[in-house]
Amino acid sequence: MTDRAFDFLHVNERESKPREKGITEMRGPYYDPMGPRELQDILDTMGEYVDIYKFSGGSFALMPEDVVEELITVCHEYDVQVSTGGFIENVLVRDNDKVERYIEEAGNLGFDIVEISSGFIAIDTDDLVELTRLVQDHGLKAKPEINVQFGAGGASSVEELESEAAIDPASAIEEAHRHLEAGAYKIMVESEGITERVRDWRTDVAFEIANEVGIENCVFEAADPQVFEWYIKNFGPEVNLFVDNSQIVELECMRSGLWGKKSSWGRVVSYDEE
Repeated sequence: MTDRAFDFLHVNERESKPREKGITEMRGPYYDPMGPRELQDILDTMGEYVDIYKFSGGSFALMPEDVVEELITVCHEYDVQVSTGGFIENVLVRDNDKVERYIEEAGNLGFDIVEISSGFIAIDTDDLVELTRLVQDHGLKAKPEINVQFGAGGASSVEELESEAAIDPASAIEEAHRHLEAGAYKIMVESEGITERVRDWRTDVAFEIANEVGIENCVFEAADPQVFEWYIKNFGPEVNLFVDNSQIVELECMRSGLWGKKSSWGRVVSYDEE
């Protein structure tokens, strides 16, 4: 962006959109409502730094259709892709015969990405990979989710998740490889079992996934500022992250090197090779 205020002050170099790295995926309506006017304000000020807008929890199914279309139109005006979020597992359980219709409707409304979530359901990897292919057959981008904790993707307590068996990271990594081989756009890495709803962070799992799947192929959920700070400190400012809409300014200040916390202030840099 060349017309930013105080453009004589240094910020870290960022790829222009559409980006393949340093992607910021922003949560839309779920924890609080968000209409077109609020979204317009957010993108007027920070649209250069938002790459994906994600509906969460099937929130679109509660809204008037014309409002959903308006939200999507606003996003597209700022070159922001729009994702369904991880609602397909609900369709698989409650409306199994309407999965393809769900994908078709997403395309009709203007969605760009269909997330393929599976945190709450027991389903074969073969079936999930087939869903990746089905989404792409309808001209949309598939963004499958991988988990290391059964029950990921909701608001379950630490105690509830501890009662469920953890998933071997090697199994999640193998699933990610199969989705990428089938043409998936990116892999969504759920935070539960890694940095969320755990007594101690399993940072070794985050490193294992990044190394084996490829950091450029992953979008890591970073539910709290201390989480996205950890990812930036360990993987650099161009790591792909999913955050709440209330956190996008703080995240970009940290990515750009403008500001940070005690342990990251003045330490986040990039190198633009001439």
